[in-house]
Amino acid sequence: MNEVVNNSFDEVINQFEKLFLWVCDHGFRNNDTHCSENITEITGYESDEIMQTDKGWEALILKDDLPDYRKEIHLFSEDVSRNFFETEYRIIRKDGSIIWLNEKIKVFRNDEGKITRSAGFISDLTSVKSELKKLKKNVENLEQLNSSKDNFISILSHDLRAPFTSILGFSEILMNETGLPLKEKAEYLKYINDSSQNQLQLINYLLDWSRLQTGRLKIEQQRIHAQSLVYNCVSLLTGMAVRKNINIKVNIPDMIYLDADERLITQVITNLISNGIKFSRENDSVEISAGIYNNDFVEFIVKDEGIGIAETYKERIFNIGRIFSTEGTKGEKGSGLGLALAKQIVEKHNGDIWFYSDEGLGCEFHFTVPSSANTILIVRSKNDDQKELEKLFDKQYFSFNIHFAENGFEALGIISAKMPSLIIADDDLPLMDGMQLINTVKKEYKNLRIPFIILLKEENSDKKESYREIGVKTLTCHPLKPDKLKEKVLSLLV
Repeated sequence: MNEVVNNSFDEVINQFEKLFLWVCDHGFRNNDTHCSENITEITGYESDEIMQTDKGWEALILKDDLPDYRKEIHLFSEDVSRNFFETEYRIIRKDGSIIWLNEKIKVFRNDEGKITRSAGFISDLTSVKSELKKLKKNVENLEQLNSSKDNFISILSHDLRAPFTSILGFSEILMNETGLPLKEKAEYLKYINDSSQNQLQLINYLLDWSRLQTGRLKIEQQRIHAQSLVYNCVSLLTGMAVRKNINIKVNIPDMIYLDADERLITQVITNLISNGIKFSRENDSVEISAGIYNNDFVEFIVKDEGIGIAETYKERIFNIGRIFSTEGTKGEKGSGLGLALAKQIVEKHNGDIWFYSDEGLGCEFHFTVPSSANTILIVRSKNDDQKELEKLFDKQYFSFNIHFAENGFEALGIISAKMPSLIIADDDLPLMDGMQLINTVKKEYKNLRIPFIILLKEENSDKKESYREIGVKTLTCHPLKPDKLKEKVLSLLV
Protein backbone atom coordinates (compact mmCIF):
# COMPACT_ATOMS: atom_id res chain seq x y z
CA MET A 1 0.00 0.00 0.00
CA ASN A 2 2.74 2.46 1.03
CA GLU A 3 4.84 1.62 -2.03
CA VAL A 4 1.85 2.19 -4.33
CA VAL A 5 1.16 5.58 -2.71
CA ASN A 6 4.85 6.51 -2.89
CA ASN A 7 5.16 5.55 -6.55
CA SER A 8 2.02 7.46 -7.59
CA PHE A 9 3.03 10.58 -5.71
CA ASP A 10 6.66 10.42 -6.87
CA GLU A 11 5.54 10.82 -10.49
CA VAL A 12 4.02 14.20 -9.57
CA ILE A 13 6.33 15.33 -6.79
CA ASN A 14 9.56 14.57 -8.66
CA GLN A 15 8.65 17.28 -11.16
CA PHE A 16 9.57 19.76 -8.42
CA GLU A 17 12.85 20.26 -6.58
CA LYS A 18 11.54 22.14 -3.57
CA LEU A 19 8.90 19.80 -2.06
CA PHE A 20 8.34 16.18 -1.01
CA LEU A 21 5.58 13.96 0.44
CA TRP A 22 5.65 11.50 3.33
CA VAL A 23 3.03 8.93 4.39
CA CYS A 24 2.68 6.73 7.45
CA ASP A 25 0.03 3.96 7.94
CA HIS A 26 0.68 3.34 11.64
CA GLY A 27 0.11 6.61 13.44
CA PHE A 28 2.21 9.72 13.12
CA ARG A 29 5.61 9.65 11.39
CA ASN A 30 7.47 6.69 12.86
CA ASN A 31 10.00 4.27 11.41
CA ASP A 32 7.37 3.01 8.97
CA THR A 33 7.19 6.44 7.30
CA HIS A 34 7.88 6.54 3.57
CA CYS A 35 8.99 9.68 1.73
CA SER A 36 9.11 10.67 -1.90
CA GLU A 37 12.53 10.83 -3.51
CA ASN A 38 12.65 14.63 -3.49
CA ILE A 39 13.44 14.55 0.23
CA THR A 40 17.10 14.36 -0.81
CA GLU A 41 16.79 17.49 -2.92
CA ILE A 42 15.62 19.46 0.11
CA THR A 43 17.49 17.91 3.06
CA GLY A 44 20.56 16.37 1.43
CA TYR A 45 19.74 13.08 3.21
CA GLU A 46 18.22 9.88 1.92
CA SER A 47 14.92 8.96 3.62
CA ASP A 48 16.44 5.92 5.37
CA GLU A 49 19.28 8.02 6.84
CA ILE A 50 16.72 10.16 8.65
CA MET A 51 14.12 7.64 9.74
CA GLN A 52 16.60 5.11 11.11
CA THR A 53 18.06 7.58 13.62
CA ASP A 54 16.77 7.62 17.22
CA LYS A 55 15.11 11.02 16.83
CA GLY A 56 13.99 10.53 13.25
CA TRP A 57 12.86 13.71 11.53
CA GLU A 58 13.31 15.75 14.70
CA ALA A 59 17.10 15.23 14.44
CA LEU A 60 17.10 17.74 11.55
CA ILE A 61 15.01 20.44 13.19
CA LEU A 62 16.93 23.47 14.44
CA LYS A 63 17.38 23.35 18.21
CA ASP A 64 15.70 26.74 18.71
CA ASP A 65 12.59 25.64 16.78
CA LEU A 66 12.25 22.12 18.20
CA PRO A 67 10.37 22.90 21.47
CA ASP A 68 7.64 24.85 19.67
CA TYR A 69 7.41 22.17 16.98
CA ARG A 70 6.97 19.41 19.55
CA LYS A 71 4.35 21.42 21.44
CA GLU A 72 2.34 22.13 18.29
CA ILE A 73 2.45 18.48 17.20
CA HIS A 74 1.40 17.28 20.67
CA LEU A 75 -1.56 19.67 20.88
CA PHE A 76 -2.65 18.68 17.37
CA SER A 77 -2.38 14.95 18.07
CA GLU A 78 -4.41 15.25 21.29
CA ASP A 79 -7.17 17.37 19.75
CA VAL A 80 -9.48 14.72 18.26
CA SER A 81 -11.49 17.43 16.48
CA ARG A 82 -8.56 18.31 14.22
CA ASN A 83 -7.49 16.36 11.17
CA PHE A 84 -5.35 19.01 9.43
CA PHE A 85 -2.33 20.90 10.66
CA GLU A 86 0.17 23.35 9.13
CA THR A 87 3.42 24.69 10.58
CA GLU A 88 6.73 26.32 9.65
CA TYR A 89 10.18 25.66 11.07
CA ARG A 90 13.85 25.44 10.17
CA ILE A 91 16.07 22.41 9.59
CA ILE A 92 19.81 21.88 9.16
CA ARG A 93 20.63 20.26 5.83
CA LYS A 94 23.34 17.66 5.44
CA ASP A 95 25.70 20.33 4.07
CA GLY A 96 25.21 22.41 7.24
CA SER A 97 23.03 25.11 5.70
CA ILE A 98 19.79 26.17 7.38
CA ILE A 99 16.54 26.29 5.41
CA TRP A 100 12.89 27.13 6.17
CA LEU A 101 10.21 24.46 5.63
CA ASN A 102 6.43 24.56 5.45
CA GLU A 103 4.69 21.34 6.48
CA LYS A 104 1.01 20.49 5.89
CA ILE A 105 -0.21 17.34 7.72
CA LYS A 106 -3.41 15.37 7.15
CA VAL A 107 -4.37 12.60 9.63
CA PHE A 108 -7.03 9.89 9.80
CA ARG A 109 -8.42 8.87 13.18
CA ASN A 110 -10.39 5.82 14.42
CA ASP A 111 -13.60 6.03 16.42
CA GLU A 112 -11.60 6.67 19.57
CA GLY A 113 -9.79 9.63 17.99
CA LYS A 114 -6.46 7.85 17.74
CA ILE A 115 -4.38 8.62 14.63
CA THR A 116 -4.18 5.55 12.40
CA ARG A 117 -2.77 7.06 9.23
CA SER A 118 -1.07 10.34 8.36
CA ALA A 119 0.50 12.10 5.42
CA GLY A 120 2.52 15.24 5.08
CA PHE A 121 3.47 17.65 2.36
CA ILE A 122 6.75 19.52 2.97
CA SER A 123 8.05 22.40 0.83
CA ASP A 124 11.15 24.56 0.96
CA LEU A 125 10.19 28.10 2.02
CA THR A 126 13.70 29.56 2.14
CA SER A 127 13.45 31.69 -1.00
CA VAL A 128 9.91 32.77 -0.05
CA LYS A 129 11.09 33.76 3.44
CA SER A 130 13.96 35.67 1.92
CA GLU A 131 11.61 37.56 -0.40
CA LEU A 132 9.18 38.21 2.45
CA LYS A 133 12.04 39.59 4.53
CA LYS A 134 12.96 41.91 1.66
CA LEU A 135 9.34 42.94 1.20
CA LYS A 136 8.99 43.60 4.92
CA LYS A 137 12.12 45.72 4.83
CA ASN A 138 10.80 47.59 1.79
CA VAL A 139 7.46 48.19 3.53
CA GLU A 140 9.28 49.50 6.61
CA ASN A 141 11.42 51.76 4.42
CA LEU A 142 8.36 53.03 2.56
CA GLU A 143 6.50 53.68 5.82
CA GLN A 144 9.53 55.54 7.15
CA LEU A 145 9.84 57.44 3.87
CA ASN A 146 6.16 58.35 3.97
CA SER A 147 6.47 59.52 7.56
CA SER A 148 9.60 61.49 6.66
CA LYS A 149 7.80 63.01 3.68
CA ASP A 150 4.90 64.18 5.85
CA ASN A 151 7.29 65.64 8.40
CA PHE A 152 9.38 67.19 5.64
CA ILE A 153 6.36 68.85 4.01
CA SER A 154 5.18 70.13 7.40
CA ILE A 155 8.56 71.69 8.21
CA LEU A 156 9.04 72.94 4.67
CA SER A 157 5.66 74.61 4.48
CA HIS A 158 6.49 76.48 7.68
CA ASP A 159 9.99 77.47 6.48
CA LEU A 160 8.66 78.66 3.13
CA ARG A 161 5.82 80.68 4.60
CA ALA A 162 7.27 82.15 7.82
CA PRO A 163 9.76 84.70 6.39
CA PHE A 164 7.20 86.25 4.05
CA THR A 165 5.17 87.71 6.92
CA SER A 166 8.17 89.78 8.01
CA ILE A 167 9.27 90.54 4.42
CA LEU A 168 5.82 91.85 3.55
CA GLY A 169 5.63 93.75 6.85
CA PHE A 170 8.96 95.53 6.35
CA SER A 171 8.26 96.25 2.68
CA GLU A 172 4.87 97.81 3.58
CA ILE A 173 6.59 100.02 6.18
CA LEU A 174 9.13 101.14 3.56
CA MET A 175 6.35 101.95 1.10
CA ASN A 176 4.10 103.76 3.55
CA GLU A 177 6.51 105.44 5.97
CA THR A 178 8.30 107.84 3.65
CA GLY A 179 9.91 109.77 6.50
CA LEU A 180 11.91 106.87 7.96
CA PRO A 181 15.55 107.63 8.85
CA LEU A 182 18.08 106.22 6.35
CA LYS A 183 19.58 103.94 9.02
CA GLU A 184 16.21 102.25 9.66
CA LYS A 185 15.54 101.94 5.94
CA ALA A 186 18.92 100.29 5.47
CA GLU A 187 18.20 97.82 8.29
CA TYR A 188 14.80 96.88 6.85
CA LEU A 189 16.22 96.50 3.35
CA LYS A 190 19.05 94.32 4.67
CA TYR A 191 16.55 92.07 6.43
CA ILE A 192 14.43 91.79 3.29
CA ASN A 193 17.50 91.03 1.19
CA ASP A 194 18.89 88.42 3.61
CA SER A 195 15.52 86.67 3.95
CA SER A 196 15.02 86.66 0.18
CA GLN A 197 18.51 85.20 -0.36
CA ASN A 198 17.80 82.44 2.18
CA GLN A 199 14.47 81.63 0.54
CA LEU A 200 16.07 81.52 -2.91
CA GLN A 201 18.76 79.17 -1.61
CA LEU A 202 16.10 76.94 -0.04
CA ILE A 203 14.13 76.79 -3.30
CA ASN A 204 17.30 76.05 -5.32
CA TYR A 205 18.22 73.27 -2.89
CA LEU A 206 14.72 71.84 -3.19
CA LEU A 207 14.81 71.90 -6.97
CA ASP A 208 18.21 70.17 -7.11
CA TRP A 209 17.19 67.60 -4.49
CA SER A 210 13.96 66.84 -6.35
CA ARG A 211 15.74 66.49 -9.69
CA LEU A 212 18.37 64.20 -8.16
CA GLN A 213 15.62 62.01 -6.67
CA THR A 214 13.75 61.71 -9.97
CA GLY A 215 16.85 61.32 -12.12
CA ARG A 216 16.14 64.50 -14.07
CA LEU A 217 19.40 66.06 -12.88
CA LYS A 218 22.18 64.21 -14.69
CA ILE A 219 25.69 63.92 -13.30
CA GLU A 220 27.97 65.37 -15.99
CA GLN A 221 31.40 64.22 -14.91
CA GLN A 222 34.58 65.83 -16.17
CA ARG A 223 38.19 66.18 -15.13
CA ILE A 224 38.50 68.92 -12.48
CA HIS A 225 41.58 70.41 -10.84
CA ALA A 226 40.77 70.02 -7.13
CA GLN A 227 42.86 72.94 -5.88
CA SER A 228 41.34 75.41 -8.35
CA LEU A 229 37.84 74.15 -7.52
CA VAL A 230 38.33 74.76 -3.79
CA TYR A 231 39.86 78.23 -4.32
CA ASN A 232 36.81 79.15 -6.43
CA CYS A 233 34.53 78.01 -3.60
CA VAL A 234 36.53 80.01 -1.05
CA SER A 235 36.37 83.15 -3.19
CA LEU A 236 32.55 82.93 -3.18
CA LEU A 237 32.59 82.99 0.63
CA THR A 238 35.31 85.60 1.20
CA GLY A 239 32.84 88.32 2.23
CA MET A 240 31.14 86.01 4.72
CA ALA A 241 34.53 85.06 6.23
CA VAL A 242 35.78 88.66 6.40
CA ARG A 243 32.69 89.77 8.34
CA LYS A 244 33.59 87.33 11.13
CA ASN A 245 37.37 87.56 10.65
CA ILE A 246 37.51 83.82 9.89
CA ASN A 247 40.83 82.55 8.54
CA ILE A 248 40.24 80.04 5.71
CA LYS A 249 43.17 77.66 5.14
CA VAL A 250 43.45 75.58 1.96
CA ASN A 251 45.69 72.51 1.91
CA ILE A 252 45.08 70.82 -1.45
CA PRO A 253 47.98 69.14 -3.32
CA ASP A 254 48.38 70.65 -6.76
CA MET A 255 48.28 67.39 -8.72
CA ILE A 256 44.93 66.08 -7.43
CA TYR A 257 42.19 65.87 -10.05
CA LEU A 258 38.56 64.78 -9.75
CA ASP A 259 36.18 63.00 -12.07
CA ALA A 260 33.00 64.81 -11.05
CA ASP A 261 30.20 67.21 -11.91
CA GLU A 262 31.83 70.60 -11.26
CA ARG A 263 28.63 72.49 -10.41
CA LEU A 264 27.35 69.89 -7.97
CA ILE A 265 30.66 69.28 -6.18
CA THR A 266 31.10 73.06 -5.93
CA GLN A 267 27.74 73.09 -4.16
CA VAL A 268 28.93 70.45 -1.66
CA ILE A 269 32.22 72.17 -0.86
CA THR A 270 30.63 75.63 -0.67
CA ASN A 271 27.95 74.34 1.71
CA LEU A 272 30.48 72.70 4.03
CA ILE A 273 32.77 75.75 4.12
CA SER A 274 29.77 78.06 4.58
CA ASN A 275 28.61 75.96 7.55
CA GLY A 276 32.13 76.06 8.98
CA ILE A 277 32.10 79.86 8.84
CA LYS A 278 28.52 80.10 10.07
CA PHE A 279 29.15 78.06 13.22
CA SER A 280 32.63 79.43 13.98
CA ARG A 281 33.34 82.22 16.41
CA GLU A 282 35.17 85.39 15.41
CA ASN A 283 38.91 84.87 14.73
CA ASP A 284 38.49 81.09 14.38
CA SER A 285 39.88 79.10 11.43
CA VAL A 286 38.28 76.85 8.83
CA GLU A 287 40.57 74.40 7.02
CA ILE A 288 39.90 72.58 3.74
CA SER A 289 42.24 69.71 2.86
CA ALA A 290 42.26 66.84 0.41
CA GLY A 291 44.29 63.71 -0.23
CA ILE A 292 44.25 60.37 -2.00
CA TYR A 293 41.67 58.09 -0.31
CA ASN A 294 42.40 54.97 -2.38
CA ASN A 295 43.09 54.14 -6.01
CA ASP A 296 39.71 55.45 -7.13
CA PHE A 297 38.72 58.26 -4.74
CA VAL A 298 39.90 61.56 -3.30
CA GLU A 299 38.94 62.49 0.27
CA PHE A 300 38.04 66.07 1.21
CA ILE A 301 38.03 67.29 4.81
CA VAL A 302 36.43 70.54 5.99
CA LYS A 303 37.35 71.27 9.59
CA ASP A 304 36.30 74.16 11.83
CA GLU A 305 36.87 75.24 15.44
CA GLY A 306 33.27 76.28 16.06
CA ILE A 307 30.45 75.35 18.38
CA GLY A 308 30.10 71.76 17.14
CA ILE A 309 26.94 69.68 16.87
CA ALA A 310 24.76 68.74 19.84
CA GLU A 311 24.32 64.99 20.36
CA THR A 312 20.54 65.24 19.84
CA TYR A 313 21.04 66.62 16.31
CA LYS A 314 23.69 64.22 15.02
CA GLU A 315 21.25 61.61 13.71
CA ARG A 316 19.29 64.30 11.86
CA ILE A 317 22.22 65.91 10.01
CA PHE A 318 21.73 64.17 6.63
CA ASN A 319 18.07 63.21 7.01
CA ILE A 320 15.84 65.04 4.53
CA GLY A 321 12.77 63.94 6.50
CA ARG A 322 14.00 65.49 9.75
CA ILE A 323 15.52 68.73 8.51
CA PHE A 324 16.27 71.39 11.07
CA SER A 325 18.01 74.73 11.00
CA THR A 326 20.01 76.43 13.73
CA GLU A 327 21.34 79.95 13.78
CA GLY A 328 25.05 80.64 13.39
CA THR A 329 27.19 82.32 16.03
CA LYS A 330 26.13 85.77 14.74
CA GLY A 331 22.51 84.90 14.01
CA GLU A 332 23.08 83.63 10.45
CA LYS A 333 20.09 81.81 8.99
CA GLY A 334 20.09 78.59 6.98
CA SER A 335 17.70 76.35 5.10
CA GLY A 336 18.52 73.09 6.86
CA LEU A 337 18.62 71.34 3.48
CA GLY A 338 22.27 71.89 2.56
CA LEU A 339 23.78 68.80 4.19
CA ALA A 340 20.95 66.50 3.06
CA LEU A 341 21.53 67.69 -0.51
CA ALA A 342 25.31 67.33 -0.11
CA LYS A 343 24.81 63.69 0.90
CA GLN A 344 22.64 63.07 -2.17
CA ILE A 345 25.23 64.63 -4.49
CA VAL A 346 28.16 62.71 -2.99
CA GLU A 347 26.28 59.41 -3.16
CA LYS A 348 25.31 60.09 -6.79
CA HIS A 349 29.07 60.21 -7.41
CA ASN A 350 29.38 56.81 -5.64
CA GLY A 351 31.18 58.50 -2.73
CA ASP A 352 30.54 58.65 1.02
CA ILE A 353 30.11 61.53 3.46
CA TRP A 354 30.52 61.48 7.26
CA PHE A 355 31.49 63.74 10.14
CA TYR A 356 33.05 63.95 13.60
CA SER A 357 31.97 66.53 16.13
CA ASP A 358 31.97 67.26 19.86
CA GLU A 359 29.77 70.03 21.13
CA GLY A 360 31.85 73.15 21.70
CA LEU A 361 34.90 71.71 19.92
CA GLY A 362 34.06 72.16 16.25
CA CYS A 363 33.23 69.83 13.35
CA GLU A 364 35.14 67.78 10.82
CA PHE A 365 33.24 66.77 7.67
CA HIS A 366 34.71 64.19 5.30
CA PHE A 367 33.52 63.16 1.86
CA THR A 368 34.94 61.16 -1.03
CA VAL A 369 34.60 61.78 -4.75
CA PRO A 370 36.05 59.84 -7.73
CA SER A 371 39.58 60.78 -8.68
CA SER A 372 40.70 61.34 -12.24
CA ALA A 373 43.86 59.41 -13.04
CA ASN A 374 46.59 61.49 -14.63
CA THR A 375 46.70 60.08 -18.14
CA ILE A 376 48.52 61.38 -21.20
CA LEU A 377 47.52 60.11 -24.63
CA ILE A 378 50.15 60.39 -27.37
CA VAL A 379 48.83 60.03 -30.91
CA ARG A 380 51.68 59.47 -33.36
CA SER A 381 52.39 57.14 -36.22
CA LYS A 382 55.32 54.85 -35.47
CA ASN A 383 58.61 56.60 -36.04
CA ASP A 384 61.97 57.19 -34.41
CA ASP A 385 60.57 59.85 -32.06
CA GLN A 386 58.29 57.30 -30.36
CA LYS A 387 61.06 55.85 -28.20
CA GLU A 388 62.36 59.32 -27.42
CA LEU A 389 58.90 60.37 -26.17
CA GLU A 390 58.55 57.21 -24.10
CA LYS A 391 61.87 57.89 -22.37
CA LEU A 392 60.94 61.54 -21.81
CA PHE A 393 57.60 60.76 -20.16
CA ASP A 394 58.92 57.83 -18.14
CA LYS A 395 61.53 60.17 -16.69
CA GLN A 396 59.58 63.42 -16.33
CA TYR A 397 56.03 62.15 -15.71
CA PHE A 398 56.44 58.82 -13.93
CA SER A 399 53.21 59.44 -11.96
CA PHE A 400 51.19 59.62 -15.20
CA ASN A 401 49.69 56.75 -17.16
CA ILE A 402 50.97 57.04 -20.73
CA HIS A 403 48.93 55.62 -23.64
CA PHE A 404 49.87 55.57 -27.31
CA ALA A 405 47.67 55.52 -30.40
CA GLU A 406 48.81 55.35 -34.03
CA ASN A 407 45.88 57.23 -35.56
CA GLY A 408 42.82 59.32 -34.71
CA PHE A 409 40.34 56.44 -34.74
CA GLU A 410 42.42 54.42 -32.29
CA ALA A 411 42.75 57.56 -30.15
CA LEU A 412 38.94 58.00 -29.97
CA GLY A 413 38.58 54.50 -28.54
CA ILE A 414 41.15 55.24 -25.83
CA ILE A 415 39.54 58.60 -25.01
CA SER A 416 36.13 57.00 -24.38
CA ALA A 417 37.69 54.49 -21.98
CA LYS A 418 40.41 56.51 -20.23
CA MET A 419 39.36 60.21 -20.31
CA PRO A 420 42.97 61.49 -20.68
CA SER A 421 44.31 64.54 -18.84
CA LEU A 422 46.16 65.66 -21.99
CA ILE A 423 46.39 64.64 -25.64
CA ILE A 424 49.61 65.15 -27.61
CA ALA A 425 49.07 64.46 -31.30
CA ASP A 426 50.81 64.86 -34.65
CA ASP A 427 49.25 67.34 -37.03
CA ASP A 428 49.62 65.03 -40.04
CA LEU A 429 48.05 61.87 -38.64
CA PRO A 430 46.87 59.15 -41.04
CA LEU A 431 43.10 58.76 -41.66
CA MET A 432 42.28 62.04 -39.85
CA ASP A 433 44.60 64.95 -39.20
CA GLY A 434 45.07 66.81 -35.92
CA MET A 435 42.37 69.40 -36.59
CA GLN A 436 39.83 66.71 -37.51
CA LEU A 437 40.69 64.75 -34.35
CA ILE A 438 40.16 67.84 -32.16
CA ASN A 439 36.82 68.67 -33.81
CA THR A 440 35.62 65.08 -33.44
CA VAL A 441 36.57 64.97 -29.75
CA LYS A 442 34.81 68.28 -29.08
CA LYS A 443 31.69 67.08 -30.90
CA GLU A 444 31.46 63.63 -29.33
CA TYR A 445 32.63 64.56 -25.82
CA LYS A 446 31.04 67.95 -25.22
CA ASN A 447 31.42 67.74 -21.45
CA LEU A 448 35.11 66.87 -21.53
CA ARG A 449 37.57 69.74 -21.54
CA ILE A 450 40.70 67.94 -22.69
CA PRO A 451 43.75 70.08 -23.51
CA PHE A 452 45.71 69.36 -26.72
CA ILE A 453 49.28 69.87 -27.85
CA ILE A 454 49.72 69.48 -31.60
CA LEU A 455 53.16 68.57 -32.95
CA LEU A 456 54.03 70.24 -36.26
CA LYS A 457 56.70 68.79 -38.52
CA GLU A 458 57.85 72.26 -39.53
CA GLU A 459 57.18 75.90 -38.75
CA ASN A 460 53.82 76.88 -40.24
CA SER A 461 52.36 80.16 -39.05
CA ASP A 462 48.96 79.55 -40.69
CA LYS A 463 48.50 76.22 -38.95
CA LYS A 464 49.71 77.64 -35.64
CA GLU A 465 47.14 80.43 -35.89
CA SER A 466 44.33 78.00 -36.77
CA TYR A 467 45.10 75.88 -33.74
CA ARG A 468 45.57 78.91 -31.50
CA GLU A 469 42.10 80.17 -32.40
CA ILE A 470 40.54 77.02 -30.95
CA GLY A 471 42.71 77.12 -27.82
CA VAL A 472 45.23 74.47 -28.84
CA LYS A 473 48.99 74.80 -28.25
CA THR A 474 51.47 73.75 -30.92
CA LEU A 475 55.11 72.71 -30.94
CA THR A 476 57.50 72.12 -33.84
CA CYS A 477 58.89 68.62 -33.32
CA HIS A 478 61.84 68.53 -35.72
CA PRO A 479 63.94 68.45 -33.72
CA LEU A 480 61.82 67.67 -30.65
CA LYS A 481 62.91 69.85 -27.72
CA PRO A 482 62.11 68.11 -24.40
CA ASP A 483 62.30 71.33 -22.36
CA LYS A 484 59.81 73.11 -24.62
CA LEU A 485 57.44 70.13 -24.51
CA LYS A 486 57.73 69.93 -20.71
CA GLU A 487 56.94 73.65 -20.43
CA LYS A 488 53.77 73.28 -22.51
CA VAL A 489 52.67 70.14 -20.66
CA LEU A 490 53.08 71.83 -17.27
CA SER A 491 51.18 74.90 -18.45
CA LEU A 492 48.20 72.70 -19.26
CA LEU A 493 48.25 70.19 -16.39
CA VAL A 494 49.11 72.39 -13.41
